[in-house]
Amino acid sequence: MPLRAPLSGLPLLPLAATLTLLLSGCQSSPSFHDNGLPPHSSDPMQLAPPITRGLDADGLSALLAAELAGQRGDYRYASQGYLDASQRYSSPALAERATFAARFSNDMALIEASALRWHELAPQAEIPNRLLATLSLQRGDWLGSLEQRLAIAQAGGNGEIAAFSEVAVAEEGPIELLVQPLRAHLAQPGAEQLEFHSDVLLGTALMEAALGNTQQAQQMLEQVTRNEPESTALWLAKARLALETGDHRAAQLAARQGLSLAPDDVRFVLMLAQAEIRLNNIAAAEEQTNTLLEQHSGNQDLRIALAQLYLEEGHTKPAYLLLQPLIGQDTVPNIAYYLLGAIAQSEGEIDNALLYYRQVHEGDEFLPARATAAHMLIEDDRLLDARAMLRIERMRHDAYFGELVLLEVQLLDELSLQEDATALLDREITRTPDDTRLLYMRAMRAWEMEDFATMEQDLRHILETEPDNAMALNALGYTLADLDLPGRLEEARELIERAYELDPDNPAVLDSMGWVYFRLGKPDEALSWLESAFAQMPDQEIAAHLAEVLHALERSDEARHLLQQMHQRTSQHPHIDELLERHPELTPPSTP
Repeated sequence: MPLRAPLSGLPLLPLAATLTLLLSGCQSSPSFHDNGLPPHSSDPMQLAPPITRGLDADGLSALLAAELAGQRGDYRYASQGYLDASQRYSSPALAERATFAARFSNDMALIEASALRWHELAPQAEIPNRLLATLSLQRGDWLGSLEQRLAIAQAGGNGEIAAFSEVAVAEEGPIELLVQPLRAHLAQPGAEQLEFHSDVLLGTALMEAALGNTQQAQQMLEQVTRNEPESTALWLAKARLALETGDHRAAQLAARQGLSLAPDDVRFVLMLAQAEIRLNNIAAAEEQTNTLLEQHSGNQDLRIALAQLYLEEGHTKPAYLLLQPLIGQDTVPNIAYYLLGAIAQSEGEIDNALLYYRQVHEGDEFLPARATAAHMLIEDDRLLDARAMLRIERMRHDAYFGELVLLEVQLLDELSLQEDATALLDREITRTPDDTRLLYMRAMRAWEMEDFATMEQDLRHILETEPDNAMALNALGYTLADLDLPGRLEEARELIERAYELDPDNPAVLDSMGWVYFRLGKPDEALSWLESAFAQMPDQEIAAHLAEVLHALERSDEARHLLQQMHQRTSQHPHIDELLERHPELTPPSTP
């Protein structure tokens, strides 16, 4: 599965800022910032449960080895020892101890394995559910994280659903998919009797509002108002819903009510500022933003984020006033120059904007600034100037030479100037024949044009220069497996196995391993690889592979259910569409 990230466009830096996440700080759910376990202590095993009696000689020996490993700081060995013991004795306390030790090992797979075993042995325990929810969210598995949080809520604990929903909405998670288990939870008998029912209502309301179901969201907020009228989370949700529905006056009132309950909560100050901006009360909004700056004096990130807020609402003057004090400082953040370029661009000052964008130095914003500048010039019908700018930038910034070539190639491809893009890529590869980034780009473009011979030639060249290039090994191995070329499947497997040895946690490599085993006629062996890949990166390409393997194993109902989930989660799913063309019997009932 190699053909994904390398062909995606370089990201443009968005003007929209999720300010609530920046400002929430200590108000945010702790499980979004740590791994869900109690705070560190000088003795990492201090809070772990004691080892109890009932051990045989082998078990006692293994546990003593684990204890000694923990005392000398080898937490990975200690955790593995406790985990093995928990498998042998089915003891929740041992799995708990394994999890505590794994926390200090920095081995995410071991942390998850220990937490899963703890959850298996003690399904009602809150800490493993919380930990698994956090791990799921970290790898982008929104649904898995929500399911763990709902398990906590179902057991009477605080699953922090409202905080989760806030992040999911802000980061554009798969809301349509996530709202379904929330609706099911609320519809079950006795849900309203659970201690943190209001938290689930608020989280569901946020998602319903994001989907445009404002009436349902409003009804849920009214339920919380009757039960917990002084909940700060309630008034945050009310303010946010009002802003999203365009009821700016209601947002203003809700934010003020929240401030009366929590005067030091900067999120309400921010909400009030947003409401004032949208009511065109710019002076009042500036008063709120000044209040924030006074509370957080010297906070450059806050000043920049507030400037982004004004830009998002179309008010360039207050945005410029917020950024202006940064310009006189010894070290000007790159993002400040980027935003100043955006302000100039919005006012039609193209050449001034270009000057600002080109003052963005090396760092995260470097390439987005050049990409934005190039797009700006192209939109101004100045393609030649855009290409000249990128050529000059390549000479000025040698460290970004390859990335800037790739950027220009992508821009030309977007303009349907494929011949110019190919000529540029060929010319630069002639100058730097061992540049693996450019070779990989040309290989992927060749694959798109169904020119497998050129693709293989460039990937082989990469591997001559960098024999341990896992990306090239995986790309070539996967392509050989996917094309199912006669007599080359064993070669494909060997290439992918080499990639796996170099990058064992890469879900693309795991997917390739599963796919080559399927092509070799071994669906049983393929299944576990694809399940692991999908757990880490639940995208539609891996889902299509997994569904096909499930179908081959006569588990077609599971395959249909998986495809139905992916149809709900993604609007574009070409690999699934291709699978359904070959196997129409897998079409989910709700799929047209």
